[in-house]
Amino acid sequence: NSDYFKMEIASMALPMLPLSISMDLSRFYNSISWAWLIFLNNDVFYLMKVIRYGARLEIFKITSNVVTIIDRFVQQAERIPTKPFLIYEGITYTYQDINERSNKLANVFLEQGTLKKGDSVALLMNNEPDFICVWFGLIKLGCSVAFLNTNIKSRSLLHCFNCCGAKTLVVGADLLDSLEDILPSFLEDSISVWVMKNESSHTEVQTLLDKMDQASDKPTPPALRAATSLKAATLYIFTSGTTGLPKAAVITHLQSLKAAAGFWAYGGSEDDVIYIPLPLYHSAASLIGVGGTIEMGATCVLKKKFSASQFWNDCIKYDVTIFQYIGELCRYLCNQPKAEGEKKHKVHMGVGNGLRQDVWREFHRRFGEIRMCELYGSTEGNLCFMNHIGKIGAVGRSNFFYKLLFKYDLVRYDMVRDEPVKNRQGYCQHVNKGETGLLLSKIGASSPFFGYAGSKQLTEKKLMRNVFVKGDAYFNTGDLMAEDAEDFICFKDRVGDTFRWKGENVATTEVTEVLGMVDFIQEANVYGVEIPGNEGRAGMAAIIVRPECEFSGKKLFDHVLNDLPAYARPLFIRLQESMEMTGTFKQQKFNLVESGFNPSTSCNPLYFLDYSEKSYVPLTNTLYGSIVAGERKL
Repeated sequence: NSDYFKMEIASMALPMLPLSISMDLSRFYNSISWAWLIFLNNDVFYLMKVIRYGARLEIFKITSNVVTIIDRFVQQAERIPTKPFLIYEGITYTYQDINERSNKLANVFLEQGTLKKGDSVALLMNNEPDFICVWFGLIKLGCSVAFLNTNIKSRSLLHCFNCCGAKTLVVGADLLDSLEDILPSFLEDSISVWVMKNESSHTEVQTLLDKMDQASDKPTPPALRAATSLKAATLYIFTSGTTGLPKAAVITHLQSLKAAAGFWAYGGSEDDVIYIPLPLYHSAASLIGVGGTIEMGATCVLKKKFSASQFWNDCIKYDVTIFQYIGELCRYLCNQPKAEGEKKHKVHMGVGNGLRQDVWREFHRRFGEIRMCELYGSTEGNLCFMNHIGKIGAVGRSNFFYKLLFKYDLVRYDMVRDEPVKNRQGYCQHVNKGETGLLLSKIGASSPFFGYAGSKQLTEKKLMRNVFVKGDAYFNTGDLMAEDAEDFICFKDRVGDTFRWKGENVATTEVTEVLGMVDFIQEANVYGVEIPGNEGRAGMAAIIVRPECEFSGKKLFDHVLNDLPAYARPLFIRLQESMEMTGTFKQQKFNLVESGFNPSTSCNPLYFLDYSEKSYVPLTNTLYGSIVAGERKL
């Protein structure tokens, strides 16, 4: 009975509606009547889960009684104490094991009297079980924890402490030596340093393992970790930008709880085994990976560092059913030599973001019809899309009800001026269905923006005010997106990654996908470089040639001629043996842009798109000189 089913949806949805949305039952029912046309199959079940989980969060907000991620973990440890929670390098740790060890860590600091509820503590560790034990133990004391990127050094590290106000650092045993030059600065700033070792040659550094061995594993008072507001900060996670100093995104209980529901919303269960090869200092691994494991009462396999060659062996060995990915990780798997039995696994789902269409199809061809669940969202953002349908190329799907709760818009963007297009009244303009626009997310009760710690200026910089009416405020994602007639949302490019050449906009993502179709290209990174005397930036691509192949300027020329418009064809090619990446598998472009295309300053072979030769030809100093002098037609 469709009327009965629609009333069921309405009765489930009403508790989730924010107080700011005033809607009587008849109006809501009429809306459901129209929306019913698109609430089919997967959409319906996905929507039900979103409503159910949202209602739970709404109850937390109304009652001021928040069941946090650590509360949920303690509940699971009491419910399923002997179930494996974490597998690391072949060793299994149960829910009880991790719970008791985190209690020991908490009791060390409780007995020392060095930390109190509300303090901020920095954590600098590689992937290992004690990362989670330290994280949980500090949360049990009521502290907020700042996850430090293990790749940042000296000045950036001090900057991170200033951002989050931490006066205590817990560092992994294998990372202590990397701090030797900066330890005096920590002492000057009265920052106490604790290392996960039994003893240390640094007299100013205190040890933790020896004290944990002697500490009690009894629970700390629940009142220490109790949270009364979803908006209270629990973590600081530093965004991995390609330039500039890291920014400390404030992660509240609301954000961590939403992220933890990801696997469950996609259909995950307590029977799943989740493979986490991403760094725990990144929100995908910690909030979605570990948090999602806890929410379902499942098991996770933690990898110290991602290894493409060991990936499928691990999945088979540990009966992995879900894996996490980000950025170029899936491409690395596709680039591995084919192996016997690479489809003999139990993996049925991959969850992550940044999966390009060409890699998506190749991944399915190589490793089976694994359901790839793309999602979209930034660490600090107030909006999330989830592609629960599995349509290749989409990062998510919206629907009528989602748009009621979360106000987002795609607005016209001027690539030349690098700013949104405004009308005569000074307000932004909506794009039409199917058109590319800048994604903005309205800030409100159901989608707050918590910004960055220690910098109101950086927080304000991410906001756009007076977008459609005076006084409104939106979070600027900086991403160019398009929404099709079926409400599928596709990522097009980052604003900064799109450049203009010959009066046209060039989207690096699209050019990269086209280059990826060439049989000898293993990986490509597309960007724009300035040429004296020319407006805009000319296309350039750094590529890695497959080990068993050779670069062919003629074949590449024919490919770009057939598949790319003239303005989008890379004028220059740089051959590289490896690609510089961020710690979260995102391609670095900044250094490549700065390097330009001068063969005399490059240690890599460079090539130029030569129409007269109908090939990419070696870029010599003479040819470079003629290009810079304006003697060569581009």
